[in-house]
This record gives sequence, C-alpha cells and structure tokens, in this order.
Amino acid sequence: MQTLDDLLATGVTGRTVLVRSDLNVPLDRSGATPVITDDGRIRASVPTIKALTDGGAHVVVMAHLGRPKGAPDPTLSLEPVAKRLCELLGKTVFLAKNLDDVRQAVAQMDGLNPVTLLENVRFDARETSKDAAERAALADELVASVGADAAFVSDGFGVVHRKQASVYDVAQRLPHYAGYLVTAETAVLRKLTGDPDRPYVVVLGGAKVSDKLGVITALLAKVDTLLIGGGMAYTFLAAQGHGVGGSLLQADQIDTCRELLAQHAKKIVLPRDIVIADGFSADAATRVVAATEIPDGWQGLDIGPATREAFAAVIANARTIFWNGPVGVFEMAPFAEGTRAVAQAIADSSAFSVVGGGDSAAAVRQLGIDEAGFSHISTGGGASLEFLEGAELPGITVLEN
Repeated sequence: MQTLDDLLATGVTGRTVLVRSDLNVPLDRSGATPVITDDGRIRASVPTIKALTDGGAHVVVMAHLGRPKGAPDPTLSLEPVAKRLCELLGKTVFLAKNLDDVRQAVAQMDGLNPVTLLENVRFDARETSKDAAERAALADELVASVGADAAFVSDGFGVVHRKQASVYDVAQRLPHYAGYLVTAETAVLRKLTGDPDRPYVVVLGGAKVSDKLGVITALLAKVDTLLIGGGMAYTFLAAQGHGVGGSLLQADQIDTCRELLAQHAKKIVLPRDIVIADGFSADAATRVVAATEIPDGWQGLDIGPATREAFAAVIANARTIFWNGPVGVFEMAPFAEGTRAVAQAIADSSAFSVVGGGDSAAAVRQLGIDEAGFSHISTGGGASLEFLEGAELPGITVLEN
C-alpha cells in the first residue's frame, strides 16, 4: 500500500490531489446557525491536507455529513465544516456546490487558495448505491472534474468499511495512496490484532449486542478480560436469568449471550450495580441497585459505583486496552459518571490504549478527559470494529491493489 509520503516524494507542486476525508461531525442545530460540537474528525484530517498544500498541491476534498437521502439537504451542508477547516488550516477553503464548481476551482487554484471542499458527496444517491455501475458513473465524473492526471489520497478512515464511489471506485481510477490518518489508524489496530502486550482488556458499551456481536466473538478469542456496560449489558443480565425492568433489552439475543457466557465465563465481566431511573430524562428519580435487582418500572442508565471501581481495577492492571461504546447515557449528567470513570481509568493507566471512535471519542471530549492520556483515539467507530472483527474493508483493500 503506497502512502502519502510516497506521493510527496514524487513532488506534487501544481498537481491536483483528490482527498477523501471523514468530516462527518456532530452539529447542534438548536440555534439559528449550526454549531459543531466535536471537531475531532476535522482536526484529524488536517495533517494530510496541510502536507499536500505545503508541498504545492491543489487539494480537492470529498466528504459527507449525516445521511441525506441522495438529494441536497441544506441542514446537512458542509458549510460549517468548511469554515472550521479554514480556521484550522489557516487557508481559504472554497466550498464547491457541484462538480462544475470543482472544475472551475481546479482551473483557478493557486498557492493562496489551494483547497476546495466538495459539498456533501452523499447529496448524490450514486455515492452509496449498491449498483456498481451507478457508483462507477459518479466516480468517472469525480475524476473528470479534477483531471485524469490527478492523484487520490484516502484519508477518511471512518468510511473505509464502505464500498462507496468516493472511497472505493475513485481509487480504482487514479494513482492511490493512504493518507496519514488511514496509515496511523491501520497501524494501531494491527497492534491490537497481532500480539498485544498482556493483560489485554476490552471495554465494550453502547446500546445493542447485535451491533457488536461479530467483534465480541472475535475479541473473546484474543482478550484476557471483556468488560461489558451500556445498554448491551442488560441483555447479558437477562441471559443470566435476571429481570432488567424497563432497561434496553434485545430479547432475540438472549440465547446468544447465554452461549457466550457459558463459553467465556472467566473472561466476561458484567456490572455489579446499576444506576436506575424511573424515566429516560436528566431529571428522573434515580437510585443505585444491584445489577440483579432492577425493579419493574425502572430502567438502567449507567453502571453503579461498585462497578466503576471493579472496572477501574481491571483497567489499572492492563497492558493493552481497547474501548468502544459508553457504559451509560453520558449525554445526561446523572448518568455520565460510569463513562467518566472508565475513560479516566484508561487515561490514567500506563497501558497502550485505543479509544474506538464514535460515541466513545465524543464522550472523552464532552467529559473533559485529557486526550493525551490515550495512545490513540480513532475516528472510525464502525471501521475500527470491523477491522478488529477481521472483516474485509473495501477502502483498505482497494489501496493495496
């Protein structure tokens, strides 16, 4: 797999480089103007773009935001992203509304205005089409807009598990290279799938067992301890025969969880106590109960203090840690302490630690945990999980060809 450094070594002065970044950031739309609440992915994209512009390249960035239904949606415009990228780069970033704008921008690019950001690539339904011919047609148009002598740099790790036009099909049409972010992400995750230092501890949270069943199965063969929190914990508790009240439950996964517990009883650690509430709101009545004693009419929304201590003790002894998924509803203050305790324990440890993107990365920033305490914070939640599961990632495979 050729890397950005390989491209830079050939010289890029005056050359157009098409870059696929992951700029899919959360927005607060409660006010008149959308506000980016976590710019982590934008900041992670800067080193690759800056290296190219510093080398004299004309950079055209492709990215998406949210899940538009294959048509322009003003609420999912990349305009706020373009403004933030401009601030971080210290360079003008032109937001191209369409491919005609890209063609004109490429023709007019100079050293003072070296970056163009194409409007949300998912505004075109062909980007995510399952029809290879439709994706190919869009890829042809994208390449035509920048010229056949352009290069392609894949730097959106959060989308490399998707076979999409701007991720997969464009790479088949241009000389292709892995950007700094994709290179770093894959190197880190290979450390977790190779021969990690032990004890190797994984913390999994989030809502549904079904979303992470593949990675749970794959990791149980490799880890020393799997700490389970979040919504998925209640399906495991139900599999042990305990009532979970009104907590999140996937009844169709109970048998699967029961089998996992039977096969890996010594590795799987479930919550000892739970913070329960009589409603799903920040002002609901709360109490702490044993994980085996959740009453009807109440729902579990966070791990309790005894569980926080138990999880932190396991984490403190680890040499390698992977964390994906909050262990409580951290967005609401009464149910944030479990996730805070896990994050802080990982940050305080001396282990090689990886935060698996998504809500986990957002929680680190929202809860004010020092990012320097983690060895790596991934930008790709789903991509990280599929990598660890051993699934083929189309956006990586195409770079290796």
